[in-house]
Amino acid sequence: MLLSRLFFKAFLVSLLLFSSLVSADWREALPDARLVGSGELRMFGFSVYHADFWSGAATPGELEEGKAPFALELTYRRSISRDQLVKASLKEIKRLHSGDTSAASLEQWRQEMLLAFVDVQAGDRITGVFLPGEGARFYFGDTLQHQVKDEAFARAFFAIWLDPRTRNPKLRSQLLGPQQP
Repeated sequence: MLLSRLFFKAFLVSLLLFSSLVSADWREALPDARLVGSGELRMFGFSVYHADFWSGAATPGELEEGKAPFALELTYRRSISRDQLVKASLKEIKRLHSGDTSAASLEQWRQEMLLAFVDVQAGDRITGVFLPGEGARFYFGDTLQHQVKDEAFARAFFAIWLDPRTRNPKLRSQLLGPQQP
């Protein structure tokens, strides 16, 4: 009887701890974050999403070198399927890192993104958090959706917006703030 009560209490405590981790907002990972910049991705005149870039980095160089954690928050303006998000992300990662990434890594990253992303509707928010030396966390709204413990993936993924060779240099400039070229 005593053993079953202890097991039950341990189960409740672990359930409580797990539920608090799952519902933890991304701001808990970056408590000193401030808005660095924001912008809008438009395609063919239509708004796809609004992006906010958050960091507590003291200098732009820390962001450029991947030494500082940051969050990229996308608020969607239209419906997009999870599969479309994954496909577009992989296409850009391949473009930016052609020859640098193995087919096996790309497939693993595709699987991670399938876990991290969801079908989005207008008004939905997905936030990706870059954590140097750790990888990335992805939140849907304020709920942790998936964590990817692969720093190479995290760097390749966020390069879609932050690499100087991005397809959207104007958005990159808006996100990184006025100090960036």
